[in-house]
Amino acid sequence: MACQVVVSPSSRSSFAMLTGVTAGSRKLAAAATAGNWRKGGAFMWFRRRRKFLLAGVGTVFRVPLNWTWSLLSCRSFRRRRVEIPEKVNVPRHRHAEVTHTLPPQKLEIFKTLEKWAESDLLPHLKPVDDCWQPQDFLPDPTSESFHDEVAELRRRSRDLPDDYLVCLVGDLVTEEALPTYQTFLNNLDGIRDETGASLTPWAVWTRAWTAEENRHGDLLNKYLYLTGRVDMRKIEKTIQYLTRAGMDFRTENSPYSGFIYTSFQERATSISHGNTARLAKAHGDAELARICGTIAADEKRHEAAYAKIVEKLFEVDPDGTVLAFADRMRKKVSMPACLMFDGRDGDLFAHFSAVAQRVGVYTAKDYADILQFLIRRWKVEELPGLSPEGRAAQEFLCGLAPKIRRVEERAQAKAKSKGAAAAPRGIAFSWIFDREVQL
Repeated sequence: MACQVVVSPSSRSSFAMLTGVTAGSRKLAAAATAGNWRKGGAFMWFRRRRKFLLAGVGTVFRVPLNWTWSLLSCRSFRRRRVEIPEKVNVPRHRHAEVTHTLPPQKLEIFKTLEKWAESDLLPHLKPVDDCWQPQDFLPDPTSESFHDEVAELRRRSRDLPDDYLVCLVGDLVTEEALPTYQTFLNNLDGIRDETGASLTPWAVWTRAWTAEENRHGDLLNKYLYLTGRVDMRKIEKTIQYLTRAGMDFRTENSPYSGFIYTSFQERATSISHGNTARLAKAHGDAELARICGTIAADEKRHEAAYAKIVEKLFEVDPDGTVLAFADRMRKKVSMPACLMFDGRDGDLFAHFSAVAQRVGVYTAKDYADILQFLIRRWKVEELPGLSPEGRAAQEFLCGLAPKIRRVEERAQAKAKSKGAAAAPRGIAFSWIFDREVQL
């Protein structure tokens, strides 16, 4: 998995409009994030308004207009401060997660869908012998021409600009945190791999999906190593920090929410890798373009599988699924690398996301487009027989993408109108030997 979503806020009001944060809630959120949960009535307010908090109460930041701020950064929405020893050096904020909320009758649905998963889900996997492997794209170390092939690879990569390298490294780091994503799937009730080698179709899928995804990070890692253009030790530290930090996916262990998340994420990843392929070709590295395009095709196949699961859930439980979809979007689709850290830059994910937005690898528009695509793919507008709560969720979902677009368009227009007066801001990235890249 690899992609980030960014939004360029032009004011506090545009951010508040998108997240639903009001002036009053900001004060209470500030009290809570400062640790004053039981002071001034904030604790009781948070208890009474729990649903609203899950929709995204957070701290609003002032940022220069020419910055791109990551809307979906996990640290943007805070409910509880978790103390971690200083020597650990990982981001210190986590959501106060609610867990295991799915009732037994909902879990039973996944038991009854096992035969369907075997016949309709597992065919989306490829036999190992039919899969590409990283070595198919890399110089052959057993060949007499190995050194010449490496020299040619380095020649091709010489003209890749620094901002592109930052995007490619960010994608690599996200892919390499794969253990976190398998852990995430195995924490979902009703589909987890109970033994580590379970033969249920859900468990088989999770392990096989992980095995296919594992090739992505391996290939990008080796390719970047051979280019000599990046600081591999700093990248390796970032990968270790990210894997150590984990990820709070905010699913409440629900496979409904989990599979909606993966449907969104895999499509986003496919778009991201597709754009890095397009840019690599434009910069003269056709082989890197082929690598990124091949990874994008894998992600597209995985997206089709996860979207098919959710489509089936809409068929058997439309009300429960539309409620889960709305809950997922209220919580936002936080990107899997949002706790990215290199040992120095506490805002590394936001800075990486800003570069990805500017370069066009992944943007706020893509986020809205994916949401709209999934709404159409799952025919959310046409769902019949919903409860009053289900109809409210349906209405919320169908109006969300246009709202996101309007907020972002206004923010971009305001940023452009003042852009001439704002000096470009550069950030040094440890991944590229502390060279500065414009945000």
